[in-house]
Amino acid sequence: MSMDFHHAHLFCSNIEATLDWWRRHMGARVFFDEVLAGARNVFIAVGSGRLHLYDQAPRDAGRGAVHHLGIRVKRLAEVWPRLEAAGVVSRGGLREHGHWRYVMVTAPDDVLLELFEFDDPEAAVNVELG
Repeated sequence: MSMDFHHAHLFCSNIEATLDWWRRHMGARVFFDEVLAGARNVFIAVGSGRLHLYDQAPRDAGRGAVHHLGIRVKRLAEVWPRLEAAGVVSRGGLREHGHWRYVMVTAPDDVLLELFEFDDPEAAVNVELG
């Protein structure tokens, strides 16, 4: 049996604003945009990862069991000041712990993102599986 995690699915209170945010700040690319099950469904790629955006407001104000989405970023120390200048905010700013760098930011609909870089090439997070 072969399985691959394909995407995270996000409800969007304003899908156009959400698409704009992901495109502008995270370099997202749209590869599917259709009406399915009575609502607009948009799949976007952020690097090799995928998000499925659904044109329907979140059903509650909390995150449920999801704490954050992790996005690996090359040269985060260079990328973060550009994002900050473009209006992306973080309560804690860029943090560094040895080989690990990260910044927590909030995307539309209070989706928490961890932008991270781990520059130890032997670390498990940097080793390709398969």
